[in-house]
Amino acid sequence: MSADEIETPPWRRLLINRFVLVPAAIAMAIVLWNVYVSTHNHGVVAGRVVDAAGQPVSGATVVLWVLNFTTYVEKTSATTDSTGRFVITDNDSHNIRLAAEKPGVGRSPRVPVRLYFRAQDIEVREPLTISGAS
Repeated sequence: MSADEIETPPWRRLLINRFVLVPAAIAMAIVLWNVYVSTHNHGVVAGRVVDAAGQPVSGATVVLWVLNFTTYVEKTSATTDSTGRFVITDNDSHNIRLAAEKPGVGRSPRVPVRLYFRAQDIEVREPLTISGAS
């Protein structure tokens, strides 16, 4: 018996074709994305604040700004610890900006942070840099 004489069972031909595999792959991607979102939507925004020399700034105030239709409004703030780290736990937006300030040290520009979904947990990679005396 040669390979040409062996016929594929009908159930296998039905399942192994592009009209089944492509929708199944799309459905799997949707399920995986929704699982990821449901495990990463606690509204935690974390990061660091440093001065112009790259040293951590303790006691700086980090402000979270959220987009309100056409403008950004201040929503909440957090204070950095001794290592310059901050954690904000109540973000429910997907389009935010962060700014840091410490009297006598200076302030940072507002840094845009675009999230993929509302309340996405994020560790801001680049530290907020405070420069210039205020």
